[in-house]
Amino acid sequence: MDPCPFARLIIESLALQLPMGAKPSAGAGVHPSATPCYCKITLKGFPSQTALLPLSSRGDVTSSLESATCAPGFHLDPAALGRMSGRPISVRVAVYSGRMGQTCGMTTGKLLGQINLSVDLKGAEAKSITFHSGWMRLGKDDSKRVEKLNPAHAKLHLVVRSEPDPRFVFQFGGEPECSPVVYQIQGNIRQPVFSCKFSADRNSRSRSLPPNFAISNNNSSKKWMVRSLSGEKEKPVRERKGWMIMIYDLSGSPVAAASVITPFVPSPGSDRVSRSNPGAWLILRPHGSHVSSWKPWGRLEAWRERGPVDGLGYKFELVTENGPTRTGIPIAEATLNIKKGGQFCIDKREAIHGEEVMRSPVRGFVMGSTVEGEGKASKPLVQVGMQHVTCMADAALFVALSAAIDLSMDACRLFSQKLRKELCYDDQHDHFS
Repeated sequence: MDPCPFARLIIESLALQLPMGAKPSAGAGVHPSATPCYCKITLKGFPSQTALLPLSSRGDVTSSLESATCAPGFHLDPAALGRMSGRPISVRVAVYSGRMGQTCGMTTGKLLGQINLSVDLKGAEAKSITFHSGWMRLGKDDSKRVEKLNPAHAKLHLVVRSEPDPRFVFQFGGEPECSPVVYQIQGNIRQPVFSCKFSADRNSRSRSLPPNFAISNNNSSKKWMVRSLSGEKEKPVRERKGWMIMIYDLSGSPVAAASVITPFVPSPGSDRVSRSNPGAWLILRPHGSHVSSWKPWGRLEAWRERGPVDGLGYKFELVTENGPTRTGIPIAEATLNIKKGGQFCIDKREAIHGEEVMRSPVRGFVMGSTVEGEGKASKPLVQVGMQHVTCMADAALFVALSAAIDLSMDACRLFSQKLRKELCYDDQHDHFS
């Protein structure tokens, strides 16, 4: 199982040094007083990145750089690397003071100056390259309004470098609820590596796992249940529950699963799943030699966000053993546009490796998965960082997670709307073996 060549262009160690006596305004409550400036980083063909700029003291440059920030960076896939390699490309960093953001489509900050740095990405997929490390003077841009500070005397510290970022790429052959085959993609080659089986069980109560589907260490798993049903009276309630997707390897052995553990229900007086009462999935991996023994690996919550733009909110946490109990370590939280969809992404300093969380600062891409907008046909494309996959079972966990976030788009659909037939309850419940 070979990865695809990716690279990452990183802009880090960002700090600003202003002329003596210059005190730019921080704006109305947007920046802390120590960081009244920010920068906008652009690379042709990619969305721009924005990062705050801490101010560096002339007398204590070293300690000032300890608080320097890092921009999100740019992910370069094989197509982008092929397009950019062998010719210089320009990275532009524009520095602003004041408020970050836009009003009526116009940037609200005041431009202090900018720099343009030429980089050549040839060989970036195979080796680390440092293009610049140190201070650069900000240039003046006469075509735009520039604050009265003298930008020619202002300096920006930055490190621009690239590093290889190989990834495994998978794609569902159809929508997850249609039990598709999952392919590994390497250039123009598509090779089947997993199969899926989706089930919706009408008889599911607090969780969708069948009676013979045990979770290892049941005493410590109680906190992951939505509620105890003992002593409760059955109440008619609209809910989406019992959804489960199993991931099998080519031999037919189950290697991962995603199961709705907390039903998706509308908040009182509403037809939407609220943030205060989200639905939740458990991402599971086999445990031990028994085919029906499973162990939680991650937990995904999802809900429908209110606001000017309708969104699918989500939070993912890693389930780890902590003595006799299980705890969750937050890994990712964001919102996807309900209409347009977007990218579910885990990309941070705390990286997943199998079941473990790297405690030391580790920058790196963990996974990304495409999510289509509500009502649109989806064939999720999943990318997983090579360093987080030691075997096919590791990759299967990320495939199961991508299926769960994709299905959450349907689970959080307004309850006044009907779901497609594949998502409705089976006539009888399935038992997996």
